[in-house]
Amino acid sequence: MDRSPRATSPAPRRLGAALPHLALLASLPLAGASPLRAAPELPPFPPSSEFRSLQLITLACSRENTAEPCEKARSLANPLLDHPRLPASCKDVLWTIRQRSVVAASNSFERREPIDRAARSLTAVCRLQLPVAKPAENAAPRPQGGLNLINPNQN
Repeated sequence: MDRSPRATSPAPRRLGAALPHLALLASLPLAGASPLRAAPELPPFPPSSEFRSLQLITLACSRENTAEPCEKARSLANPLLDHPRLPASCKDVLWTIRQRSVVAASNSFERREPIDRAARSLTAVCRLQLPVAKPAENAAPRPQGGLNLINPNQN
């Protein structure tokens, strides 16, 4: 009786189990389900003029304490809260405008100040952040700290 270990390879079993998965992956481009096309295209970033008009209307709501500018400020801020490209800090300011822009019995400082603060910060917080240019890879790294007045390698 031969008691030597058999030379069996588990590879055929693994390959057999992976074939359905490979077939599925191979059929995705044929079915039109490319992973690159799966992500929906984001809507364009709102123009700065939209934030500026919301800012002016919000300041009018704060100043006048009447229904017309306050309702308009709330109605302009509301759809921007669902915009997918706006950062969370911008949505926080929009939420403050939406919640605070209501007519009150008295136009006190306690009512006006949070509305004014949100309106003033709106255009700064809700602007499009452009990507920062990366330094070239072959450029020498700048030393950290110190004044770096003299570079011994440059003549």
